[in-house]
Amino acid sequence: MLLKNNKMKVLVTGGLGFIGSHTVVALQNEGFEVVIIDNLSNSSEEVLKGIVAITGKTPLFEKMDLRDKSAVADFFKKHNDVSGVIHFAASKAVGESVEQPLLYYENNISTLVYLLQQLQEKPEAHFIFSSSCTVYGQAEKMPITENASIQTAMSPYGNTKQIGEEIITDVTKVTNINAILLRYFNPIGAHPSTQIGELPIGVPQNLVPFITQTGIGLRKELSVYGNDYPTSDGTCIRDYIHVVDLARAHVVALQRLIQKKNLEKIETFNLGTGTGSTVLEVIKTFEKVSGKDLPYKIVGRREGDITSAYANTDKANDILGWKSELTLEDGIASAWKWEQKIRS
Repeated sequence: MLLKNNKMKVLVTGGLGFIGSHTVVALQNEGFEVVIIDNLSNSSEEVLKGIVAITGKTPLFEKMDLRDKSAVADFFKKHNDVSGVIHFAASKAVGESVEQPLLYYENNISTLVYLLQQLQEKPEAHFIFSSSCTVYGQAEKMPITENASIQTAMSPYGNTKQIGEEIITDVTKVTNINAILLRYFNPIGAHPSTQIGELPIGVPQNLVPFITQTGIGLRKELSVYGNDYPTSDGTCIRDYIHVVDLARAHVVALQRLIQKKNLEKIETFNLGTGTGSTVLEVIKTFEKVSGKDLPYKIVGRREGDITSAYANTDKANDILGWKSELTLEDGIASAWKWEQKIRS
C-alpha cells in the first residue's frame, strides 16, 4: 500500500455520484489529494459535506460538464499535476438509454475522448475506467470471466461501455497512458457512517434504492419486471456488490498502475461477489433486515434486461489482490439505514 502522506493528485470524474463519492473517501483515507469534476446532473454538492465528515478532508471540486471540450482543456491547464484519473462520469440507466440513445452516446463517449486527449499529452498517465458487466450482454456461461466473448449490447448504455473500452484499448497502444478497465456488476449499499449513499434524482433506475424508497413509503409499490425468466423463481439474477468493496477496488487498481505492477498497458478485471441473487431474493433480504413487508407487483419484462449476470472474480482476487468482503445482507442493511436517515 502507498504511504499515508502520498500527495499525488487524482481526478475523480462524477466524484459526487454514488460510486464516485465512496471512492473519493477511500482515496482520501489512503492519502491521495483528490479533485472532483461533476456536473451535478445526478448528484448534489451536499455530498461534499458527507465526504468531509468521514475523512476530515475537503476535496477540490469543479462543477463542470465534461461535454465541454474547452472546459476540459482548461481544467488540465489549471491542474497540470493530475496524472491519475478515475472516470465515473456517465449516464448509466439501461431503460433511459433505450429511450434516449443520442444522449448516452454524446455523454458517455465524447467525455471519454476529451479526457484521453488531455492525458495523452502527459509523459505518464494512469486511467481507471468505470466499465460494466453489461459489456458481456447475455453471457453464454455463468459465472462470467473476463475472457467471455463480448456479445452484442442489449442497450445503448451497454454499447457505450463496449465502445469506451475499445477507445481506451486503441489509445493505450500509442500513448503513455496505462489503463485498467473495471467491469463491475450491481453496486448497492451505503457508507457505514450513513454520511453518503445512493441518492438518485427522480425515480430510481436501480433495484435497491427503489426497494428502500418503497419500504420508507415514498413509492407505492415496487415493479418486478418479469417472472418468466429461466431462473429459480422466474426473476432476473444479478451480482450485488457493496459499494464500499467496489470503492476499495478502484484504489487498489490505481495503486497497481502507480507502482508499475501492471503486466500490460491495459488490464481488465471483473468486480463482483461471485454470487447471483434473484430480484425476489433481494426483496426477501430487505424484508429480513428491515422487518417490513414490501409491496410489489409483477409486470412485463423491461427492454434491455438480460436473464442472468454474476461474476467470476478469480482474476481480481489473484492478480489485483482484491476480494469482496461484504454480503448482500450488509448492502441492503446499509442502504436501508441510509434511506431512513435521509428521510428523517
